[in-house]
Amino acid sequence: MKKALLQLFFIATCFNASGQQTIIKYLSGTDKDHTVQWDFFCTDGRKSNQWTKIPVPSNWELQGFGTYNYGHDKVKANEQGLYKHEFAAGNWQNKRVLIVFEGSMTDTKVMVNGKQAGPIHQGSFYRFKYDITNLVKLNAQNLLEVTVDKTSANASVNDAERRNSDFWVFGGIYRPVYLEVVPETYIDRLAINARADGSFQADVYSQNLKGGETIEAQIQKLTGEKVGRPFSLKANTPGDHIELKSNINKPLLWNAEFPNLYQVTVAIKNKQGVVHQVKQKFGFRTVELRVNDGLYVNGARIIMKGSDRHSFWPETGRTLSHDIQLMDVKLMKQMNMNAVRMSHYPPDADFLDVCDSLGIYVLDELTGWQANYDTPTGRKLVKELVVRDVNHPSILFWDNGNEGGFNRDLDNDYGLYDPQKRTVIHPWEKFNGTDTKHYPDYNYMVNAAANGKEVFFPTEFMHGLYDGGAGAALDDFWAQMVKHPHGAGGFIWAFLDEAVIRTDKNGTYDSDGNHAPDGIVGPHREKEGSFYAIKEIWSPVYIDPQPIDKTFNGKVPVENRYSFTNLNQCTFKWQLVKFPSASAKTTATTVSAVGSMAKFDLKPGEKGVLNLNLPTSWAKNDALYLTAYGPDKKEIFTWSWALKAPAVINKIVSSPVKSPIKINETDQQLQVVCDGITYYFDKTTGYIQKVIKPSGTISLSGGPILAGVNTSLKLFTNKAIKGGHIVETDYDGDATLHVKWTFTPGQPAKLEYQYTQKGDADFMGITFNYPEEKITGMKWLGRGPYRVWKNRLKGQQFGVWHKAYNNTITGQTWGYPEFKGYHAELNWAVIETKESPFTVYTANKNIYLQMLRPAREQAALNNNNVEPAFPEGSIGFLNAISPIGTKFQAAKVMGPQSQTNQASGEPVSGTLWFDFGH
Repeated sequence: MKKALLQLFFIATCFNASGQQTIIKYLSGTDKDHTVQWDFFCTDGRKSNQWTKIPVPSNWELQGFGTYNYGHDKVKANEQGLYKHEFAAGNWQNKRVLIVFEGSMTDTKVMVNGKQAGPIHQGSFYRFKYDITNLVKLNAQNLLEVTVDKTSANASVNDAERRNSDFWVFGGIYRPVYLEVVPETYIDRLAINARADGSFQADVYSQNLKGGETIEAQIQKLTGEKVGRPFSLKANTPGDHIELKSNINKPLLWNAEFPNLYQVTVAIKNKQGVVHQVKQKFGFRTVELRVNDGLYVNGARIIMKGSDRHSFWPETGRTLSHDIQLMDVKLMKQMNMNAVRMSHYPPDADFLDVCDSLGIYVLDELTGWQANYDTPTGRKLVKELVVRDVNHPSILFWDNGNEGGFNRDLDNDYGLYDPQKRTVIHPWEKFNGTDTKHYPDYNYMVNAAANGKEVFFPTEFMHGLYDGGAGAALDDFWAQMVKHPHGAGGFIWAFLDEAVIRTDKNGTYDSDGNHAPDGIVGPHREKEGSFYAIKEIWSPVYIDPQPIDKTFNGKVPVENRYSFTNLNQCTFKWQLVKFPSASAKTTATTVSAVGSMAKFDLKPGEKGVLNLNLPTSWAKNDALYLTAYGPDKKEIFTWSWALKAPAVINKIVSSPVKSPIKINETDQQLQVVCDGITYYFDKTTGYIQKVIKPSGTISLSGGPILAGVNTSLKLFTNKAIKGGHIVETDYDGDATLHVKWTFTPGQPAKLEYQYTQKGDADFMGITFNYPEEKITGMKWLGRGPYRVWKNRLKGQQFGVWHKAYNNTITGQTWGYPEFKGYHAELNWAVIETKESPFTVYTANKNIYLQMLRPAREQAALNNNNVEPAFPEGSIGFLNAISPIGTKFQAAKVMGPQSQTNQASGEPVSGTLWFDFGH
C-alpha cells in the first residue's frame, strides 16, 4: 500500500505541478523497500549471461548476481551489469529534462533511445546528472539503457574505491534514478552561507537566463511562516552565479543540541511572473577552527563525540531507506554522540537531512583509503560531493580522502563550491591546524594534552574489533581528551558491524574475517556492551559514581559537558528501589520512593552538586537510581548505586527442615551429608567433586582453585563442630590459599577462603568447574545485563537480571547480551542448569562473576589483543579481571584501567554461600 501511494505521489508531481516547480519523476524506486524492476544482464559470476529482472535501486550481489568482493581481496571480480528500462515522457514542451543518478558503482554509461547521454561517469558514491532534453521523446515511451562496470577503466578510481578500500565493494545502481523536469530557464543549484550573526548569502547558479530576470529569495520557518522581508537582485550580474544577501535579526541558531532549521525559497522572475522556484533547508551557524585553541560552533567550544559510519544494511548492502537513516542517527543520539564521520564516502543525502534535523555534526569524506583519485577525476568528484552537500549545516569539515589517500592538488577545490569555506582535513595526519592522528595510544593522548598545539580530534580511534576497543579504555582516553587545551573530540571506529548476508552461502553473515566486525552495534543495529559504556562516558551530564556509604548525604557531584545547554533545561528524577530475593520467580524491582529535583542551574563547562533531597529512610532500600533527561525529554543516562553491602541484601534463605550431619570417609573421598544433600570432596586435591540431592546430581567440581596460579594441596582436614561440620584445605606454591567449608543444618553451605598472591595477574580469585553443556541460564543481582572488562566497567546498571545461555561471539554471531564473560558487582547468582539450579551468595563487595569463557573468534588476531585472559575454571568469583585491547593495540598501552592487575601479597578474604536446596 505504501509503495502504491508513493507511486501516486510521483504521478501527481509529474502531471499536476505548475511550471514554476521542478517536476520529479522516479524511474527507479526510492529505497531498499520501494524498488522498480528493470531488465538486467550480468556478464559474469552468479546468474550471469541471461536477461532477467533486478530491483532498482540495489547492489546486484545482494540480488544473487555476480561475485562478492571485499576491498582487501586479492581476487577482484570485474563483472558488468547491463540495465534496460522503459519510461513514459510527459508533455514537457519547452522544458529541460535531466536524468539524475544518486549513486552507481562504478563506471556508468547512460544511453537514452540509443544515444549516449554524456561522458561515462567514474566514481561510485556521488550524484551525477545529464541533460537529456534532446534525447527524450515527449508523450511517448523511451528506452533507458545503463551499463555499469564494477571495475573502473580508471586505475585511480580502482585504487581509491576498490583495491585499497577497507569495505565491501558492491556493484550496481544502488541509489535512486529519477528525472528532473525544469523550465528552459531554471535554478540549477544553491550554495548557502548562513552565519550565527544572522547574515545570509545564497549563491544562485541558474541556467539559460534570457535577460531581464530578477532572482528573489524569502527566508521562512519550516512551517512556511516568513522571516524577514524578501530580497532580490537583477540576474544580469556577470559571472556564473549571483550572490543574494540578507540579514536576519537574532535567528534561532543551529547546533547539535538545538538543531534549528529554516528554509529559503528562491525564484527566477520575469515580467510574466515566476519562471522557476526552488526551496532549500539550511541553518544559521558559524564554524570556526581556531588554531592552537579549539573547535567552535556559534562562538562556543564543542567536543565532537562520534563514530565512523558505513552506509550499510546486511540484506541490501549500500541500498538503504529513510527508516535506516533515522534509526542510525537516533542510536547515535541515544549513545550521547553528537558527531559522525562518513567512512569512506559521501552517504545518502537523506542521511545528512536527518543529521540536520536531529542534530549531529558531520565530517563528509571523499573516497580514498591509502590511495587517491587522479587530479582530473578527483576534481570532478570533489565538485559533485560539495555541490550536493554544501547546504547541510551538520557538515563541519570536508575530508580530502583518508589515511594517505590524499590528492593534495584537490585541497583548494572544496572552497570553489563552498561559500562557507569549511576547513579541509586529511584524516590521520596533522594538516590545516588539525591533528587527526589515527589510533593514538594512551601515552600519545597524555603527551597531546600536555604539549599539543593543533586542534586535536582523532578521526579514528578505539578500533572496536569484536568486543574490543570502542567503549573499552574510552574512560581513560576521554579523561585526557577533556584535559587537552585544544581537544575537539574524536571518532570511534566503527558504528556498525559491516557483515553482509551472503546469498551464495545460505544466508550466512560474512564480515570478511576480522576486516569488518568493528561495530558498536551489530549489522542489524543490535546493541553491544560498548554501546552503554559510551552512553555513560559521553553523557553531557557527567557523573562519575562513587560507592555510597553511611556518610552519603544525597548530594552527587556533576559536571555540565554540554556546549549550549544549561542544566536547568534538563530534568532529574530519582528512585529508591528494593530487589526480589534470589528465590523469587521474578526479576522485577519494587520502587519504594520517587522524586525529582527543582530546576538546577549549571552553565556549560561548570561543575556543581546535585542535591537529591532523599527521604531519611533512604538507607533502608537496596539501590538508588538517578536519571537525567535532556531538553528533548529523552533519557541521557541512568546511574545506579547499591545502598547495602551484599550480605545484607542477600537475605539468604534458611531451610525449615534440619537434620543431623552424617560423614562418610574413605582414603580418597569425604562425603558430608547435610539436610539430605551429599557433598563429595576429593581428599587428594581438596576440591569439591559433586553435589547429590534427592532430585539428582549437581556437577560442580574442581574447586575452589586459585585462578591462574599453580598451587598444590598442603593439608586436608575435616572435623565436627558444635552444630555442624567443617572441611578445611591449605594450598601453597606460587601463592597460598586457605579454604574452609562450614556445613550447618538448615543453612546453605558456607565457603570462606583467604589467599595471598604477589605480582602480575590477569585475574584474581577462585573458580570451579561446571559442564557448559548443562548450563541453561543465570539470574543474578549485580551489574548487568552485559558483561564487562576491567577497562569497560561503565554503562551497566545495578539490579536483578536474567539471561538464557548463548554462545554469542561479539561481532561474529548476534544475540545480545552475551552470556559468557565477566559480570560486575555480584551479590548473588542463580545458576540454571539441566540438573538442578543452585544459588551462590557473596558477602563481599566488588566481586566479579566469571561465567564460562567466550568462544574464540574465527579470525582473531594472532596477538590476541581482543581475546582477554580467562581462568581455566568455568564459574569464578573474582576480585580482579582482565582488560581488553583494540584491533591494533594491546590493552597495556591503553591507559591505567587497561593494565595488568598487581597482586600486593596482602591476604585477600572472601565468603560465599552455596544453596543447593532451593
